[in-house]
Amino acid sequence: MRRPLPVCKPPEVLRALQRAGFFVHHASGSHYILRHPGKPSLRVTLPFHRKDLKRRVLASLIEQSGLTMEEFLELL
Repeated sequence: MRRPLPVCKPPEVLRALQRAGFFVHHASGSHYILRHPGKPSLRVTLPFHRKDLKRRVLASLIEQSGLTMEEFLELL
């Protein structure tokens, strides 16, 4: 059985994605656009608000990044 996604703040998700090799390409309003140097066509858009990210948004970010749920949870 898969464990549920934790509630995360945007800075925690940003750190996890940076550990996975992503970097902030640019910011557009309150959203960060992250890229991966080894996969130039891969782009992740991270909403950077003060609120916690909803689990559905977090699941979408993990899917955009190409990581598995387990890989992402290890990076947190």
